[in-house]
Amino acid sequence: MADILPYEGKDMTDTELFELLETRLFTAVVGDVLDQMGLRRQFLPAGIAPLQPGMKIAGRAMPVLEADIFDDAPEAAAGPLSRKPFGLMLEALDDLRPGEIYVATGAALRYALWGELMATRATYLKAASAILDGYVRDAAGIEALGFPTFCRGVYAQDQGPRGKVIDYRCAIEIDGVRIQPGALLFGDREGVLVIPREAEAEAIRRAVDKAETETEVERAIRGGMSAAQALETFGVM
Repeated sequence: MADILPYEGKDMTDTELFELLETRLFTAVVGDVLDQMGLRRQFLPAGIAPLQPGMKIAGRAMPVLEADIFDDAPEAAAGPLSRKPFGLMLEALDDLRPGEIYVATGAALRYALWGELMATRATYLKAASAILDGYVRDAAGIEALGFPTFCRGVYAQDQGPRGKVIDYRCAIEIDGVRIQPGALLFGDREGVLVIPREAEAEAIRRAVDKAETETEVERAIRGGMSAAQALETFGVM
């Protein structure tokens, strides 16, 4: 069942919430509101950016935990994933649900965490996006699919002999920003925000109000109002 968010006197489903974020808001205004609410470490690192500038995402986090490996199949290794290619990566990918975002971290920056075939599967499952604290490969194929992907860049070196997924649907952190399963994620060309569930309703309401006020400020400045007067009049600049 979709999550319900109280907003403007009605219950908003996740589908409606994602549409609101993608069509009426942008990360700068939501980030400003979160700052005002005392949530000042909600942006992921600036290096995580859209594969294409026009990509914009909103969805629920499906966190994925990666780990580096340094031997293909060590005979003496006792771990349950030691001889399992990619670890739990395929299980994590197949477990994606509509509106979810595959968000992975934990790997060194020495191989790609996502590729075209993964994006193809995620598209079929109606996932919203992928966010990688690392690289992607097959970039042209991902772009041709139109699957929104945020990452640290492109690099063709394969994950196979270098890394494994060791857990998923678990809490993760990226640069000190905690991402819980189901957290609301919102990204555009200026960054990716993690919006805690307990702050969603207030943050979205205040962000919509702020965006509307900023439109009035822009109109006033175009009409000749000074920046100082605009801040005094509207409280926004």
